[in-house]
Amino acid sequence: MIIYGDSLSGNCYKIKLLCELLKLDYQWIEVDILAGDTKTSEFLEKNPNGKIPLLITDENEAISESNAILYYLAQQTAFFPSTLLPQTSCLQWMFFEQYSHEPYIAVARFINKYLGCPADRLSEYKSKQEGGNKALAVMEGRLQKTPFLVGDTLTIADISLFAYTHVAEEGGFSLSQYPAIQAWINSIKSQENYINIG
Repeated sequence: MIIYGDSLSGNCYKIKLLCELLKLDYQWIEVDILAGDTKTSEFLEKNPNGKIPLLITDENEAISESNAILYYLAQQTAFFPSTLLPQTSCLQWMFFEQYSHEPYIAVARFINKYLGCPADRLSEYKSKQEGGNKALAVMEGRLQKTPFLVGDTLTIADISLFAYTHVAEEGGFSLSQYPAIQAWINSIKSQENYINIG
C-alpha cells in the first residue's frame, strides 16, 4: 500500500494515524503541495483532482479524499461500527468534519502556519474564527455526553476530527474553553501506537 501525503497536513495525517493504530504496512511518499508536486502529469494520472492524500491499494487502485480512505481502511476493524445506526453516526461526523469543521479550522491553520498569515489573507483568516468555534462548540457538546463522538469507542469519526482539532490553536482557536475536547484529545493521544503529526 502506498500513501502520498504531506506530513503536516491534517487530512494526510489522519490516514497515517489510522494506519499506525491498525499496524498496517504502507509506504509513505512525502508530497510538497506548495512546490506543485500534485500538479505534475505523473501525479494527475493517479488523481486527476490533483489533491492529497492519495492511497494506492495493493491491487493498484487509487483512492482519494481523506475520509473515503479512512472508510476503506477501517472496514472490518474496531474503528468502524458493525451496526447501522452507529455506522450512520460515524459517517455523519465525518461529513460534519468536511463541511462544518475543516473549511474553517484547517483553512485558518493553513493561512497561519503554511503562509505566515500574509496581509492579503488576514481578513479571510479572521473570518474563519466564528465558524471554527461553532464547530468546536458542537463537538464539545457531544463530548460532554460520551467519551468519543460515536459513543464509548474510538472510531474513524474521532480520527477524522482529531486531525485538525488537536492543532486548532495553530489556526488561532483556543481550546482552553473546551475541556471535553481537551480530555478527548488526551484520550486519543494515549492510544497504543499513537503518532504525532509531522
